[in-house]
Amino acid sequence: MPTRILGIDPGTNVLGFSIIIADKNSIEVVEIGVVTFAHVGDDHTVKLRYIFEQVQDLIRQHQPTEMAIEAPFYGKNVQSMLKLGRAQGVAIAAGMVNGVAITEYMPKKIKRAITGNGNASKEQVAGMLENILKRKFQEKYFDATDALAAAVCHWFQASGPAKGQKSYSGWGAFLKDNPDKLRK
Repeated sequence: MPTRILGIDPGTNVLGFSIIIADKNSIEVVEIGVVTFAHVGDDHTVKLRYIFEQVQDLIRQHQPTEMAIEAPFYGKNVQSMLKLGRAQGVAIAAGMVNGVAITEYMPKKIKRAITGNGNASKEQVAGMLENILKRKFQEKYFDATDALAAAVCHWFQASGPAKGQKSYSGWGAFLKDNPDKLRK
């Protein structure tokens, strides 16, 4: 049975989102985009309320049963991480209030699931999504494709290898069985 997944890349200035419907044979992108908060002003609590309301609207409109959300990561600025954590928290709360199952993924895990490299750039992730989903994305913000990557990562984690498809422990094991895939 198809699964409807909401992907979220939380942010206090731009929140990326995507809706996919996935089953064992395909992934369909229903919607992908961003919500910006420039018009809300600098009041962080107002932004958090707006994030909560916007995520609830997405849930009501698309009726996902699962949410994949990117976890905040520690950079050089602790205050930025705290703000991102709050944004993630209110997005999760919106999902919880609406009965959506929620899974959090670290950015490196999402990148690894999509590209095979946990240190891939946003451009590489977006390019690989275009390859996997066989469509071009014209979104202005990478936050949208990051949200899509979270949803696709979630589907890959939940569905596991397709029937009859071998699972590999890493690139070395894959290349051992598929030497023709190595580019020289």
